[in-house]
Amino acid sequence: MKRSYGGRVRLHQIATAAETPPPSDTSADVGLSTGAVALRLGVAPATLRSWERRYAIGPTAERVTGKHRRWLPQDIARLEEMCRLTSRGVPPAEAARAARLAGTQTVSRTLPAETDSQPRTPGGRDVLPLGQARTEARGLARAAVRLDADAVESLLHAALIEHGCITAWEEIIGPTLHAVGRKWASAGERYVEVEHLLSWLVATALRQVPRKTPTLEAPPVLLAGAPGELHSLPLEALWAALGESGLPVLMFGPAVPADALGEAVPRVGPSVVVVWAQSRSTATPDVLSTVKDIEWGLMGARSRPRLLLAGPGWSILPDTGSRQLTGLRSGHAWIESLLSKWKSTDAA
Repeated sequence: MKRSYGGRVRLHQIATAAETPPPSDTSADVGLSTGAVALRLGVAPATLRSWERRYAIGPTAERVTGKHRRWLPQDIARLEEMCRLTSRGVPPAEAARAARLAGTQTVSRTLPAETDSQPRTPGGRDVLPLGQARTEARGLARAAVRLDADAVESLLHAALIEHGCITAWEEIIGPTLHAVGRKWASAGERYVEVEHLLSWLVATALRQVPRKTPTLEAPPVLLAGAPGELHSLPLEALWAALGESGLPVLMFGPAVPADALGEAVPRVGPSVVVVWAQSRSTATPDVLSTVKDIEWGLMGARSRPRLLLAGPGWSILPDTGSRQLTGLRSGHAWIESLLSKWKSTDAA
């Protein structure tokens, strides 16, 4: 259910509207709540409260007894200015003073104007090429560029809980990660710290996604990064999505040597083996040939796992009888269907 941040009228108020005069004080029925402003700007609610306490940059509306204070448009404009300045490296105290003075046109006299000859640092509302991304992605990008770890963590948690792992990954987290990667590629070594911070916090958030107890009797899905492959965030998203759905899954992580994976498969007895490769240099055929011939189980009732290839490194599909996954949602659906069929076959 979407939260409404505007004025709200209850049913009993509608029924008695002709008898009850409107309240004289409506200051609490306009503006946005602290949580809504934090989501819009990509700032943790705790950060907003800290700014108000330390730098006197808070909502101007008077607090109504029993109700939370609301942020008016002019309050939000000051916050936007403060976010812009802090993302340029301006100390918070100085940024707050400048933001408070923004309405009197004195910001230009308190801060040097930017010129093309000055070095640019990460910052600004449109710093990342997000295109027509969701509001949550824009907020996440702004928080990442500011290196505001608390805000990034809060926004990731909210996205995963509200939308679920698959939608949050495909519409919020993935586009932000891609935008950071593109910006880093076009700006030399700048923004690498943004990518590292965001990647680490995304991995942490994915591991905290609530997991359901598996109900299917199928063997687990085994996830592994190809030998030498250190990039595994999409594989971790698949692990989180499968666990969120209550599907049995076992994660081995990045850069699993072919011999180690070959020894693990008969010990685990997986229904599916997913091998992730980000680049063509790590998409080596030896790991596939190792897995595809492995059988597990008792003599006379041996099984062989399905081999799935994931990641852009497998641009050319090897002739191993494997299947290629092209996205988190479709890959999750295919695995879920396969495990359901495994159960029905086993029961028969």
